[in-house]
Amino acid sequence: MFSELAPNYTSSILLLLHRHKLSSWQETQTYNNQNILIMFSRFHALFPLLLLLILSIRTYKCVSSSSSSFSFSSFSSSSSQTLVLPLKTRITPTDHRPTDKLHFHHNVTLTVTLTVGTPPQNISMVIDTGSELSWLRCNRSSNPNPVNNFDPTRSSSYSPIPCSSPTCRTRTRDFLIPASCDSDKLCHATLSYADASSSEGNLAAEIFHFGNSTNDSNLIFGCMGSVSGSDPEEDTKTTGLLGMNRGSLSFISQMGFPKFSYCISGTDDFPGFLLLGDSNFTWLTPLNYTPLIRISTPLPYFDRVAYTVQLTGIKVNGKLLPIPKSVLVPDHTGAGQTMVDSGTQFTFLLGPVYTALRSDFLNRTNGILTVYEDPDFVFQGTMDLCYRISPFRIRTGILHRLPTVSLVFEGAEIAVSGQPLLYRVPHLTAGNDSVYCFTFGNSDLMGMEAYVIGHHHQQNMWIEFDLQRSRIGLAPVQCDVSGQRLGIGS
Repeated sequence: MFSELAPNYTSSILLLLHRHKLSSWQETQTYNNQNILIMFSRFHALFPLLLLLILSIRTYKCVSSSSSSFSFSSFSSSSSQTLVLPLKTRITPTDHRPTDKLHFHHNVTLTVTLTVGTPPQNISMVIDTGSELSWLRCNRSSNPNPVNNFDPTRSSSYSPIPCSSPTCRTRTRDFLIPASCDSDKLCHATLSYADASSSEGNLAAEIFHFGNSTNDSNLIFGCMGSVSGSDPEEDTKTTGLLGMNRGSLSFISQMGFPKFSYCISGTDDFPGFLLLGDSNFTWLTPLNYTPLIRISTPLPYFDRVAYTVQLTGIKVNGKLLPIPKSVLVPDHTGAGQTMVDSGTQFTFLLGPVYTALRSDFLNRTNGILTVYEDPDFVFQGTMDLCYRISPFRIRTGILHRLPTVSLVFEGAEIAVSGQPLLYRVPHLTAGNDSVYCFTFGNSDLMGMEAYVIGHHHQQNMWIEFDLQRSRIGLAPVQCDVSGQRLGIGS
C-alpha cells in the first residue's frame, strides 16, 4: 500500500533503536520481536558506530502512491522516527426526530486509517486523547457487518491476554471499570464514555502496521465484541478507537513516542493530520507551551492520565470575564480539571463559568443575531444558546462579526472566532432560517465535573503533546499548508 523511497536498512536501524525503548510483555512477544532484541544486544558494543551512521543519513520522506487509499509520510532523526498520518472526518447524520430530545453525542469524529494483523486488515480508528485503551470492533461469525470489523480468526499474530498476566492485573489500574476474568480466563474490559456509549471485550496483543513492513509494533488493545451507543445504526460503522492519553496501555505510551502532534483544518478537502514523534521543523511557528498538571493522589473526579492543563481565564474580544480563580482549579475531590480531548467535539465548561460566558456572548451579539426562542430546546442536552440565521446572512459574512472567545492557559491561549463559534443544527429550521447553536456547552447538564476542550475549537492550531517535558504546545497555523509541507494533502 505504501511506496518506500528511502533505503530499507535506514528504517531497520531506526526501528531497532526505537523498539529497544518499548515496554516488553513476555506473554505476548513474538518470535520476530525476540530476534530484534537479540540483534540489538549483539550490536550493543558497536552502538557508537551505529549512531554515527544514523546521523549521517539525510532526512527522508516516503509518500504513498496515488492509487493508495490514504497517504503516509515518514521522517527520520538520530534518535527516533517521525510518522505522519492524514486524518479523516466521520460525520454522524442526525435523524429527523426533534433534535431537542437528542442525547449528547458527537456529530463529527476524527479518524486515522491503519492496517492490523497478519495478513493486514484495513481499519479506521477514532483519535481520542481522552482515552487510554485502543480497541477494535472484532468480527465474530454471527456479526452481519464484517466490513467495519477486525477479524482475529484471520490473523496469525493475534494473541489474547490471559487474566492471570501482569498486563491484566497491573496495567489496567487506570480503567474506570476494573478489568475482570471471563469464562475462558481471558482479560475482560468494559469501557464507558461521556456520550453514554460503551464497548466491551477482551484484551489482546496484535501487530499494528504503520506505513510499510518495517513500521510494525506489537500492541495491546481491546478486541471488542460489543459496542453500544445512542444510535444502533451508527454503532455498526464504528471500527475502533485509538487511545492516546498518558495511561500505560495507551497507544502513545506503548509506542514510546516522546511527542506527538495533530493539526485539524475543519474542512472536508483536507481534515488534518496526526504526527507521531518530533516536530522540529524550521517552517513551524514557535509554539507557546502550557504545563501538564499531575496529581499523584487518586481523587474521585480527577482523571490522572488525561492531558490536564490549567485554565486561568476566558476572554471575549480581549477582555477577561470576571470569573473567580477558585472555580477554575480542581477542588479536593478532583472536580474542575481542564482536559484537552480530541475525542470530544465541542467544549464544555462548568456551570458558573458557562453562565458567565453565555451571558457576555449573548449581550455582545444583541443586534447582530436573532435568538432562537424555544425555552425547551437544548441542543444535545448541553447547549442552550441558539440563534436563527438566514442563508443570505451566512453568505454575506455575518459570522465574521462575532466576538472572539479566548481560552487562557498558563503560557498559552486558544482563540476561537468566526464560524467555529456556532454550529448548524441538522434538520431544524425556523421559518426560512437555519438554527445555529453556540459551541460551548454546560458540563453540569452532561453530568461531568470537568472542563473539556473539544476538537471543534482546536481547528487550525498546531497542538503538540510533549510527554518528555510534560507540557502542551500551541500555535495558530493553516493546517492545509502544513500538510503540504509534510507531503500530504493537496
